Amino acid sequence: MSRTLASYGYLALFAGLVVATNIAGWGYDASHPDSILLVLYLAFGAALLNAASVDIERGRLSLNFIVIGASLLLTNPLDTTIVASATAFTLAKRGKWSILANASVATAWACAGSIIAAFLRSGTTLSLERRVLVLLATTLVSWIAVAAMFRVRTGEPIPSIIRNNFTPSFYVAFAYFGLAALLLSYVLNGTLLGYVLATIVCVLSLAITDTIAGRRARRVLESELSDADRHLFHSRAVEGVVHNLRNHVATAAGYLKEIDSRRLDPVDRESLETATAATSDAVTVLRGLSQGATPRVSYSPDAVDLNELVARAVGMSRPRARVKEVQLAVRESAEDVKVRADPLLMREVITNLINNAIDAAPRGGHVTATTGRRSGRPYFSISDDGPGISDDHRHRLFEPHFTTKEDGTGLGLFMSYGIVREHQGQLSYEGNRRGAIFTVILSPFGG
Repeated sequence: MSRTLASYGYLALFAGLVVATNIAGWGYDASHPDSILLVLYLAFGAALLNAASVDIERGRLSLNFIVIGASLLLTNPLDTTIVASATAFTLAKRGKWSILANASVATAWACAGSIIAAFLRSGTTLSLERRVLVLLATTLVSWIAVAAMFRVRTGEPIPSIIRNNFTPSFYVAFAYFGLAALLLSYVLNGTLLGYVLATIVCVLSLAITDTIAGRRARRVLESELSDADRHLFHSRAVEGVVHNLRNHVATAAGYLKEIDSRRLDPVDRESLETATAATSDAVTVLRGLSQGATPRVSYSPDAVDLNELVARAVGMSRPRARVKEVQLAVRESAEDVKVRADPLLMREVITNLINNAIDAAPRGGHVTATTGRRSGRPYFSISDDGPGISDDHRHRLFEPHFTTKEDGTGLGLFMSYGIVREHQGQLSYEGNRRGAIFTVILSPFGG
């Protein structure tokens, strides 16, 4: 609760600074009026591009920086603030927190960038060098603002936020945004041709992003389909073997129970008791293997909150993390992440993934548990900063008895995959040399 209040307080601070800055700069805004058509065009473009995003290792980046970057180079701070605030209109389905966070943080760094541009502006225009300088300074301000917001919201240390989010894909995306914003600032010269060219730039940005997202989605779907096929094959194999063995062992156990131990001498009686106990254990083990291959899900009649499940699983894993001095962080979503699930089985999945991440992380490393929504479906992900999974091992991740740990059984991921599939969900792996990310996407409660 205290972290949530601090998060909203952080957003309120940003909103207050933006309002105070625009009031203080009213004289400059009045003496440097902008075209109403230009401001409306940029506001519409910012809202439109904010609906599209670029996927990176640890999340998504929206394209609004392209239009907002051009706006802070072309318009006064007040109009830039209006353009940036328009990004909130496309986030209605993502919840109150997303709307407030995007509106507050985007307007803050956009207003700051516009003020920097106003100080560097010579006459009515900015030179190429100064435009690049403004975009670089604004990018740095936005990074600081967002990193601080994550710090307040999740409690994750700043070094961990930088290490887990500032990846090569992150830098490439911002370089792409900056170049597009720079180009947009030149073609928007107030003429009809300028607006046409600017529209083409925005459409091309959307098309390129859609192409990248499509290729990424295809790779993910192909990987998930391959995982599902292999898991189904091994599950069927395990179920067949277990079924036959259980029949034979049950037959042996039945005959053993028919033997009257009172008519046996002490040595034979002890042997009979040992054999009976062994067959009973075998039946228990085989029953467990059968449930591991196809777990029986007992859905809770009430909604299951992923925030609560993840927080509890992380708390249970802290002793294991302390042994390796691994820092655990939780990024709870402010959105509705309630699902229809078996809480015991799903907590087992989360615990398995967290323990695997702790084992994979180096001494003094970091493991982060994140909840949220993707395409309207709740999800949680567990990430670490370990060595990741090699390409040779990637395609065997969800096979039974496959493990890269010396003392591992190779059943944790196999059973977790089966549990998630029985929930009609998806368990997928992403990662590189910076670590591994396992993500579980589930159906919303009532959906």
